[in-house]
Amino acid sequence: MADSLLLLRKRGSIRSTWMRARKARPQLILSRRPRCRLRTLLRWCGRRRLRRRLLQAQAAGADWREGGCLVSSAAAAGRTKTAAPSAAPRRTPDEVSAPSCLTNLPVRLLRPVGPGRALLLLPLEQCFTFSGICRVTCLYGQVQVFGFTISQGQPSRDVFSTYTHSRLTIRAVPSSMPEKSKKEMKREARTLLRSHLNQDDRCWVMKNFSPLCSIVLLENLKTSTVNFIISHPGLSYIFVQETPTFQINSEYFALRSVGIKKEKKKNALHFTESVLSALEELVNDCCEVDGCPVILICGAQDVGKSTFNRYLINQLLNSISCVDYLECDLGQTEFTPPGCISLLNITEPVLGPPFTHQRTPQKMVYYGKPTCKNDYENYIEIIKYVFSSYKRESPLIVNTMGWVTDKGLLLLIDLIRLLSPSHVVQFSSGRSKYMPNLTPDYVDDMDGLYTKSKSKIRHRGFHLPEFAEYFEFADEEKESPVLFTGHKLMCVKSDFAFRKTPRNRDSHNKILRDLAVLGYLGQLHPPVPKPLYPLQSLTPYQVPFNAVALRITHADVAPTHVLCAVNASWVGLCRILDDVRGHAHGPILLAQTPICDCLGFGICRGIDMEKRLYHILTPVPPEELRNVNCLLVGAISVPHCVLKNQHGPEGTIPYITTDYNFKLPGASGKIGLRESEETWKEKLPPRHKFYRKTN
Repeated sequence: MADSLLLLRKRGSIRSTWMRARKARPQLILSRRPRCRLRTLLRWCGRRRLRRRLLQAQAAGADWREGGCLVSSAAAAGRTKTAAPSAAPRRTPDEVSAPSCLTNLPVRLLRPVGPGRALLLLPLEQCFTFSGICRVTCLYGQVQVFGFTISQGQPSRDVFSTYTHSRLTIRAVPSSMPEKSKKEMKREARTLLRSHLNQDDRCWVMKNFSPLCSIVLLENLKTSTVNFIISHPGLSYIFVQETPTFQINSEYFALRSVGIKKEKKKNALHFTESVLSALEELVNDCCEVDGCPVILICGAQDVGKSTFNRYLINQLLNSISCVDYLECDLGQTEFTPPGCISLLNITEPVLGPPFTHQRTPQKMVYYGKPTCKNDYENYIEIIKYVFSSYKRESPLIVNTMGWVTDKGLLLLIDLIRLLSPSHVVQFSSGRSKYMPNLTPDYVDDMDGLYTKSKSKIRHRGFHLPEFAEYFEFADEEKESPVLFTGHKLMCVKSDFAFRKTPRNRDSHNKILRDLAVLGYLGQLHPPVPKPLYPLQSLTPYQVPFNAVALRITHADVAPTHVLCAVNASWVGLCRILDDVRGHAHGPILLAQTPICDCLGFGICRGIDMEKRLYHILTPVPPEELRNVNCLLVGAISVPHCVLKNQHGPEGTIPYITTDYNFKLPGASGKIGLRESEETWKEKLPPRHKFYRKTN
């Protein structure tokens, strides 16, 4: 009886507990949104556990499989060979392509070959898209990067695939070597790899070798310019972006040691058919046609002109030794800091954005502003002055502004008449503004901003005697009139994907201009592996007041305030024909902005009023600084990150203030206090405001 009473009590307690749980059940039921959140949370937790286990297995020296199976090296060594399995039932294509530990795995095309090095095996016409910076060496075969062909035996190339532009792709292309058997190809590859790889790596390559494949060595790359750029808070994302990934395998670790990341093909650079046909035709004309073509690239903003120019330069360098480049775009310059009109002779490929390949021009003039509005005549005169140095010994590529409406179109017509291009490549896009086709008839019949329409003569030419003095002709040619033949118009439809909008275009372009200035200042630092020093710790040059003349190019400044404007400013180091050494004291002020050669740029770190000295920080070598006798200050300023992130004593930073009067003429923005990496990460982008449309 007691046992039965005890059993009933136990049953009653169990039943009462079950009833209480059942009554509480409706309160535990989640709605649809919390259920989705819980499901996502559980999925992420599972992936985190899987990632932790994979990392532990990697540290234990496990053998990776692309299908997700882990086999330790000890177990793999002790595994006995079994008989061949019986024929498996036929599978569908989806089942065959699915990774499995029981099926034959595909050959891995990437293998780590040491710290900071990886070996890439690319079959013919296969691509590898990546982000980051690395040094590319073609050990066997031939690959193409951004239009430039790298063959076996050629020197290594530094490649910069940044997030500010489309990602670059390494593509295996057929080489022009004589036909050989597979055995001869293997013997040749083994000989070429002996000086770069050890025996195990060579055996892996020979095991996975296929005819007409390319073998590429990827190495970690560190440059002083890149180190200087990423030392500023918020700029490290340009080269490397850490995103959560769950495909952690040997390829991931190999690429991470190199400093790059595999990207999807949709992020790579894609050209339309019209762009590819225009590139092919221009390369053929430059290599086969007698003479030196002058190729002018024009179009609206953000249609791909700069990308097209870089790709065309690389394509031409595959066949010829050098290419001349005339920069007429003040806002987005390619090889110099912004605000310049320059002429360069390019002999090395361009494998990155502008801030990674700042170079010394053959001739350069500092205009001082990112746009030529309200000063068109000076802009035309500077282009005529720089273009006079073109020797017509190699093809010339002319980059123009993206301003193609109103007066910008008239300026473009003046440039076509002045430069007399043989080819005009006109870009258009569905997102760009309408622009008339610049045919020879249209240019001949239209009045420019400073030139009038000319009547046609034989061979579609027109006589421009006012430009004859800017070209080099023989004595017998100078007596005859200058004849400019009509150009060939090539209309190109582009479809570049970009994130610029009319709302954020100005801020995006400002960031690119600041990066170009930072890339130029990166030349101040010693090459890697020497440490990176802050700019304020570098020793500046001392320039006496009476050794150089001063001029503010973009505004009228009272003589008593000129030194205040020069202090902590971006200055152009120029050479004028006038002798300024006759003055006893100084400063020497110029009444007009001269059109003179610019030898480089620098920062005026400070002004010593007692000793009457300018303190200039510049990467220009001393032998070139001896020719500098003029300092030009324009609207191009030192990037704010250089001033706000100065390393050193805590407290007030030089040239930084919070008491700023925005009502003063020229006041454009508040700089603020010192900014660190932590404070930058805490900042959130402003949220867009949406308003309801009312009738």
